[in-house]
Amino acid sequence: MNRPVDLLVIGGGTAGIVAAKTAATLGARVGLVEADRPGGDCLWRGCVPSKTLIEIASRTGAFLGDMRSGGPAVFDQVRAAIAAIAPIDSPEALAAAGVQVMSGHAEFVGPDVVAVGDSTIGFRRAVLATGSAPAIPDAVALGADALMTRGIDLMTTDTVWDRTDIPSTLVVLGGGAIGCELGQAFARLGTQVTLVEPRPQLLTGFDSRAAQLVTAALHADGVRVLTDHRVVGFDGDTPASPRLMLTSSQATTSLEARHVLVAAGRTPRTSGIGLDRAGIDCNAVGFVTVDATLRTTNPRVWAAGDLTGHPALTHVAGSHASTAATNAVLGLRRRAATLIPRVVFTDPEVAAVGECDVRARGGLRALTVPHHDVDRAVTAARTDGFSTIVVDRRHRIVGALVVGPRAGETIGELALAVSTRCTTADLAATMHPYPTYNDGPWNAAVADVRGRLSTPAVASALRAVVAIRARSGRRGR
Repeated sequence: MNRPVDLLVIGGGTAGIVAAKTAATLGARVGLVEADRPGGDCLWRGCVPSKTLIEIASRTGAFLGDMRSGGPAVFDQVRAAIAAIAPIDSPEALAAAGVQVMSGHAEFVGPDVVAVGDSTIGFRRAVLATGSAPAIPDAVALGADALMTRGIDLMTTDTVWDRTDIPSTLVVLGGGAIGCELGQAFARLGTQVTLVEPRPQLLTGFDSRAAQLVTAALHADGVRVLTDHRVVGFDGDTPASPRLMLTSSQATTSLEARHVLVAAGRTPRTSGIGLDRAGIDCNAVGFVTVDATLRTTNPRVWAAGDLTGHPALTHVAGSHASTAATNAVLGLRRRAATLIPRVVFTDPEVAAVGECDVRARGGLRALTVPHHDVDRAVTAARTDGFSTIVVDRRHRIVGALVVGPRAGETIGELALAVSTRCTTADLAATMHPYPTYNDGPWNAAVADVRGRLSTPAVASALRAVVAIRARSGRRGR
């Protein structure tokens, strides 16, 4: 590229691809630089492989027990799903959308120039979307040689997909969404799983009721759950008996750790790309500093995706990338979306959006329907979950939490309700097909409306109207 591009996108994951396609649709001349392969973590190492494994485990392991002998077939299915989706994010698909794709490592050499190999590329505007990598706790960051010497197979949520077998035992470090999802999936495929979480409960950031239901489900699938346990290192006299050392508020213990999967969060990929030369600031842990419009401290550069410190979710990356690219190309000041639905794809699923804690501010109420009152859950014998909608003083829906099968599908309707400031009357007046799990939040809304109708003042007024109508009826009116 001899002349500066209108928009240069650095990184070809979800955020980069969406930003590039958005800008090209707006008529901009767009270049995208990717060091590895387009598609990013979601396609190759995140959402697609993990949800495929979860689906395989739910269809097979839960009914057939130990599936470890079928490991190659399991991971073949995972790779087949990736291969089926990959063409959507391929360089050819990007080229067809009007994006010029360049392969290589991009590094800023100035505020409006990057170097890719021996070439330099000038840009008028840019979107930085280099994503994140698995975080490795200091206590387990021993190095490959030390781990091999100790007989330890240390995997991350990136490298676990290189396997061809289902391990006989597995220690999962991290009780967040990914740790719980993969821990349950491997347990259903016959692995003896131990899940280690340093905090008092799994799924920190979600309601404790949801965490308790997921914990109970993990126990039922044979997962040993150790909350309030922190890794302090490895031990073992020989490679035949590697052990992981743990400490808790109660004691210090150890457990067999031949196969260890680290699911302890993500760290931004912001080092080694010359951000200082571009005048782009990062915070103390390396996340790029952005304002509400996703603009960095370099006025020519916006950022989107995991490297910004916003929730590391594919749908967040896509939404924010569209906003960043539109602002960059058209000179707008649109603010990035802050209403973010979240789903944990365990069984049961956990899904939340908006304000779920009634203690957050005054005037909030939680309306909960247990799933033993939801007919679809009764027919499926899955009544252990619940649906909660949170409303304000004006009966507007400001948040929701759903635990149960297909909670991730239900939360989409509730995200729309929150974003459009729907009231419980709006939701109650919307006809829902029967029977579905969506009846949970719908019934909560119906109950709220009926409760308003039964207040003394309203009930008295309604009785008066009914009485008037009755008298009119006797007169033939």
